[in-house]
Amino acid sequence: MMTRRGFASCALCALTGLAAPTLRAEMPQPAGLRRRILQRIEGPTPDFETIIALAEIEPGFHVPRHIHPGIESAYIVEGGAVLSVNGLEDRAVQAGDTLQVAARTPHQLQNGDKPMRIVSTYILEKGQPISLPA
Repeated sequence: MMTRRGFASCALCALTGLAAPTLRAEMPQPAGLRRRILQRIEGPTPDFETIIALAEIEPGFHVPRHIHPGIESAYIVEGGAVLSVNGLEDRAVQAGDTLQVAARTPHQLQNGDKPMRIVSTYILEKGQPISLPA
């Protein structure tokens, strides 16, 4: 007998053809942004997964307003930018800084004049994309 979770997994595989790198519908990545998933693990509870990803952003690129259907914790590896989070003052971030954005909180980023690299950890409900337009 197939469980609901097993059925959902089969349905997801059928919809994606097992060829999609993340097995879920993602917001299209703009030309100036590349995100690569480094690790995807089950947990912290059975209905969630943790994803660690590297984002590389070209100089001067504006990352459009978006949300994550889970919490994002990030470390700026290289570069600097201005982070705009809904309801907060804009914040300049640079290499060595950390940041956290609450689930479903609209935010955007204006990169500076150098390439930027950010390592982010997302804790998402299973089956949710990493990001969605806000």
